[in-house]
Amino acid sequence: MSVLTAVSGAAPTAGEPPDIGERHRLTALTGLAALSLDAMASVAYGPEAIVLVLAAAGGHGLGFTLPVTLAIAVLLAVLVASYRQVIAAFPDGGGSYAVAKRHLGRRTSLVAAASLVLDYVLNVAVAVTAGVAALTSAFPELYGERLWLCLGVLALITAVNLRGIVESARVFIAPTAVFVAAIFALIAVGLLRDGPVSTEAAAGHASVLGDDAASVGALLMLKAFASGCSALTGVEAIANAVPSFRAPHAKRAQRAEIALGGLLGVMLIGLAVLISRFGLQPVEGVTVLAQLADASLGHNWAFYVIQFATMVLLALSANTSFGGLPVLLKLLARDNYLPHVFALKADRQVHRHGVFALAGVSAVLLLFSGGDTNTLVPLFAIGVFVGFTVAQTGMVLHWSRERGPRWAGKASLNGLGALLTGVSAIVVTATKFHDGAWLIVVALPLLVLSFEAVHRAYEGIGERLGIGQVPEVPYRERSLVIVPVSGLSKLTSEALNAAVSLGDEVRAVTVTHLDAEDREAAAALRRDWELWNPGVDLVELTSENRTVGRPVAAYVRRIRDQRPGTRVTVLIPEVEPSRLWQRMLQNQRGAVVAHAVRRDTDAAICRLRLRLPSAGFRKR
Repeated sequence: MSVLTAVSGAAPTAGEPPDIGERHRLTALTGLAALSLDAMASVAYGPEAIVLVLAAAGGHGLGFTLPVTLAIAVLLAVLVASYRQVIAAFPDGGGSYAVAKRHLGRRTSLVAAASLVLDYVLNVAVAVTAGVAALTSAFPELYGERLWLCLGVLALITAVNLRGIVESARVFIAPTAVFVAAIFALIAVGLLRDGPVSTEAAAGHASVLGDDAASVGALLMLKAFASGCSALTGVEAIANAVPSFRAPHAKRAQRAEIALGGLLGVMLIGLAVLISRFGLQPVEGVTVLAQLADASLGHNWAFYVIQFATMVLLALSANTSFGGLPVLLKLLARDNYLPHVFALKADRQVHRHGVFALAGVSAVLLLFSGGDTNTLVPLFAIGVFVGFTVAQTGMVLHWSRERGPRWAGKASLNGLGALLTGVSAIVVTATKFHDGAWLIVVALPLLVLSFEAVHRAYEGIGERLGIGQVPEVPYRERSLVIVPVSGLSKLTSEALNAAVSLGDEVRAVTVTHLDAEDREAAAALRRDWELWNPGVDLVELTSENRTVGRPVAAYVRRIRDQRPGTRVTVLIPEVEPSRLWQRMLQNQRGAVVAHAVRRDTDAAICRLRLRLPSAGFRKR
């Protein structure tokens, strides 16, 4: 931990019993539930993305659905194997950011981090709007309220994650299990069918199939592959959040990563087989997954169970971002690329500021899009491919430098992954550029520049503080404590007691305005002060304007000019009522004085809070 981090309050909690911290961490099962929802939910739109692209070549083009899906499954296997190695090599989390930081340099690591930040934020917005779109498809009367529904779902997911990542994982285990079981049941039953048992879902809907083509071009296949790779979003989330797992962190995270890869691969291939088996054609207004459920299980209660489970999982898949992004923000804060507040943890192992930041930016995106999924989808998945490519490239250098057992084979595997994901990133960006992807192209470098600006600011602060240098030996200065007062009370007494304990000299100051009422109040205060005789001088400051902070700050400046060797402290007494609503009744004079002194002087500020017991409390 750096000295600057310690000064900024980002130090980890020390002395916490291990069992208390572990209780709020993930097992392999809860980690799968908390961090794989994005990837699991992608089976609802990944196969459809492939079919929609290949449909441009007619029925002949749809025949390539299974080969394209198998190619994506191969890439999935490569990514899972790679991220399994990333987890072992970088147990502190961070995924592609951590890999790039060690092997590809600072600037590349920031590009990886920025791409992941953008992807995580967009994942939340896309997941919430997609889930609400499924709901409004079932209940069209809610369509006009979709924006408020989106914001409500976002608020619910944020509240669950503020309870802790383990609590969110427990909440999401049941929906994840229902969805996976439903998809496996759909695949198993469908494989036993000779043909579709029902086509009612697609009846009356216009087909989007293009005219038959004699051949399918390489560009179309590449575009279908790139579009289908949207099913791979979320594969990196477990590697980013390794510290959230129970010890041994890396082993549990690796198990979760392998389970995710296996489940996702089987579901994608199984659905692709059924698409070819049933000769399914895409239609307007009905998802491919809905048609598959109709064809395999019939238009009955099982069909609606799958639709409902898909809707819930799509909405909740935003939780992947809430599990992965706060950990990434913590690492960036630790490296001085973000404010150190993002490294702080709450008592449930929650990076609360990261959760709030993610929720806030996602809410802005929802407002920008009006709750419309199609507005956000063109921006989605570009960032994750950039992160994939950076991570794979970094792991190639990792193996070439470490040269462990079978390093050449591992490096070749990662090199192939880097090539595939790099090509996919280029294709996705090019094909979606005019649909809004240009925003990501602009936002990515701006985010990197923001990281570097924060880093330069911290470097400047560290240089001025002399961090890393041996400071001068502490020496004593004469101290003067100034206490602003407005009347005599127990608060005044407690403030002067604290002041005389802190300083060599104490002065009480009161601000008097020029109107007759204030002058009478000031004269009464002087009489009462002389009768009380606390042994502390009362200095009266006059102000032409009805301000309190500026006269006190001006007096502090005069003291510093007259007595340059004196350490001045302004002790501001404040009442703190026992009930929260009573605090709104205060005049906030202490905050005004503190702000003015902090802005205009270099004096130390001490705010003394006198806590009042509740009205019903009586001493016996």
